[in-house]
Amino acid sequence: MAHGHGHGHVHGHAHGGGHGHRHVHGGDSERALLIALLLIGAFMLVEVVGGVLSGSLALLADAAHMLTDFAALAMAFAAVRVARRPADRKRTYGFDRVTVLAAFVNGLTLVAVAGWIVIEAVRRLLSPQAVEGDLMLGVAVAGLLVNIAAFFVLTRAEGPNINLRAAALHVLGDLLGSVAAITAAAVILVTGWMPIDPILSVLVAVLILRSAVAILRESGHILLEGAPIGFDAAAVATDLETSVPGVRRVSHLHAWSISEERPMATLEAHLAPGTEPGAAREAIKTRLATVHGIDHATVETLEEAG
Repeated sequence: MAHGHGHGHVHGHAHGGGHGHRHVHGGDSERALLIALLLIGAFMLVEVVGGVLSGSLALLADAAHMLTDFAALAMAFAAVRVARRPADRKRTYGFDRVTVLAAFVNGLTLVAVAGWIVIEAVRRLLSPQAVEGDLMLGVAVAGLLVNIAAFFVLTRAEGPNINLRAAALHVLGDLLGSVAAITAAAVILVTGWMPIDPILSVLVAVLILRSAVAILRESGHILLEGAPIGFDAAAVATDLETSVPGVRRVSHLHAWSISEERPMATLEAHLAPGTEPGAAREAIKTRLATVHGIDHATVETLEEAG
């Protein structure tokens, strides 16, 4: 039926799900998170005891971070399991975005941990406290080895999804905390200068905060339905208009991500008279998938007047 705007609908629209979804929530991710969870949980109690007995803020800060890591890794592990559930009538896109939500919450916990470390460090600088460098050094070295193992497992898991990266950043923060604790213990043992402990703790807090902001920015962008990274709607529309035969104009092009691995798009394609709508839709979906990385697209075709 012709419209006053000079175009008509042709057979409604079609979904481009034929290319499949690029899920990376498989057993490899789940296994990596479980191993890291067990490593961090097992050592967390050791570091808490060591921090209390030695009086080291660097160790206590790392222990506190390990506690949040344990919760964060548990959340990430649960998110991976939930994300594997199939879509249902109420959640037609499935549960993939649970992992993005977990990453966002983990980012918030990292900010809280960094704030606590800074506050405690200022308190320690104003009221210096004696630290047992030898005990601190032993616990810190053990913590470093555990964190290296957990970080290695997480970074070798399948796929670069944001949930795993958030979990890995938690562990990286712990790893840096262990390095700071080792350095502080060495300085205390050699020189007896106690302020090095809270000073290095602040440095670790700054590094943690920087990573947290990056995770919050990226996961927040996805949760707010932002366009996939690198997606330029105007450039994509121009490409489709010049590359797909019969497409005169592309309008109402919208792109977003269900998760980092599932970008999606919807658009209207205005076709030249005589263009076969089904063939045009398939050509558009193929172009979006192969050139622009959009595996799932909903394409509506409209025939323009002469």
